[in-house]
Amino acid sequence: MSDKYDVVVIGSGPAGYVAAIRAAQLGLKTACIEKWKNKSGKGVNGGTCLNVGCIPSKALLDSSYKYHEAKHDLGVHGISADGVGMDVPGMLDRKNKIISQLTGGIAGLFKANGVTSLYGTGKLLAGKKVEFASNEGEVSILEAENVILASGSLPIAIPVAPVDGELILDSTGALEIDEVPERLGVIGAGVIGLELGSVWNRLGSEVVLLEAMEDFLAIMDQAVAKESKKIFTKQGLDIRLGARVTGTEIKGKQVEVTYQSVAGDEHKETFDKLIVCVGRRAFTDGLLADDSGVQLDERGTVFVNEQCATNAPGVYAIGDLVRGPMLAHKGSEEGVMVAEIIAGHKAQMNYDIVPNVIYTHPEVASVGLTEEQVKAAGDSYNVGTFPFAASGRAMAANDTDGFVKVIAHADTDRILGCHIVGPSAADLVQQVAIAMEFGSSAEDLGMTVFGHPTLSEAVHEAALAVNGGAIHIANRKRK
Repeated sequence: MSDKYDVVVIGSGPAGYVAAIRAAQLGLKTACIEKWKNKSGKGVNGGTCLNVGCIPSKALLDSSYKYHEAKHDLGVHGISADGVGMDVPGMLDRKNKIISQLTGGIAGLFKANGVTSLYGTGKLLAGKKVEFASNEGEVSILEAENVILASGSLPIAIPVAPVDGELILDSTGALEIDEVPERLGVIGAGVIGLELGSVWNRLGSEVVLLEAMEDFLAIMDQAVAKESKKIFTKQGLDIRLGARVTGTEIKGKQVEVTYQSVAGDEHKETFDKLIVCVGRRAFTDGLLADDSGVQLDERGTVFVNEQCATNAPGVYAIGDLVRGPMLAHKGSEEGVMVAEIIAGHKAQMNYDIVPNVIYTHPEVASVGLTEEQVKAAGDSYNVGTFPFAASGRAMAANDTDGFVKVIAHADTDRILGCHIVGPSAADLVQQVAIAMEFGSSAEDLGMTVFGHPTLSEAVHEAALAVNGGAIHIANRKRK
């Protein structure tokens, strides 16, 4: 193994492995360091996303939804499914097989593209040198023309609910629950809390989400947030806002949670399991030597410019390590951008058009500005909405909750944002993201021919509704 590289990437999550592959494709001699080990102790790629994040959580979400649908929703189609049961260990086994297949896939991609895969930890030293400690305990120094930091993030721990791995779990431990808890508590009603809460609610748990903030999904468009809360509550999720957890106590095989309401009243709840989902923090532990020259900002993330360059020459940081939303696809695109910049190409990323998705059912997805953001900026705008209850395809699938909302500038008609709660929202919002990338107007989207019958027609109708031209609903009267 040569110790000199054009690019050394620390971390092989969605940001790091994509950066490494793209750099190698562009002819740069590239190595990628990954500390993750599977259950047998073997080094594997994929970081949090593939091993204990995006992929395994979606596997559980899909399995639990199919179970719930078979048990409760197939009768309307004339299908009898008596005696449906859930084999939780079998569900976990399927999840683990998917993880193994995908992490092995990255190893194959590294080999195909000529990326040197190194398993262990990496620490950035001065002068673009990287101290590599292998999983076998050997330490060596790698010299690099460029270093890309992509070590990802960790769940935030809170002192009032210390994770013990048995009764009090973080989002990682929550993926290994092997039987359905009768009562499940979740601290945090954000993306991760809602997704994990949905899994176990579908499987029969009584799920209570304790959210310290008074507003539900405060970063989302509030019309979508309001509708989402109504839908999730109807599904059985007990969402308590303004509930600040002040303490936890293990009592036998249960955990007692004390929380305070907005009014200052103290409440206690007892759960069989408690999941702590209050956010994530940049994983910089052991990443930077004191003389590395890389600065952190006030939030503990690595300070970078728009091209993800740190203040240390030749050192870049991407993904969850840097500013912006902690989203796998955002990190991946940053990885491509940085690799191309290092290779001498002109590259940039449009941070204004990064989709955000919550994989509940129905899904919640957004891209661009919320109505609240547009209003706060003082811009004049028009809004078009279309309910899935008016979609023939949604009715045929018995999946009519939610709506599509499109926001456009009143003068230019340029699309400013799209917000969806409903079936296949994650895929539908991407259509609008593409339109926004090309500077499309609501009229452009409205003039596009959409297949029938499809859920996509709801996007089409919402775009038409922006200018009062919707066909399949009554249009709002303009003031």
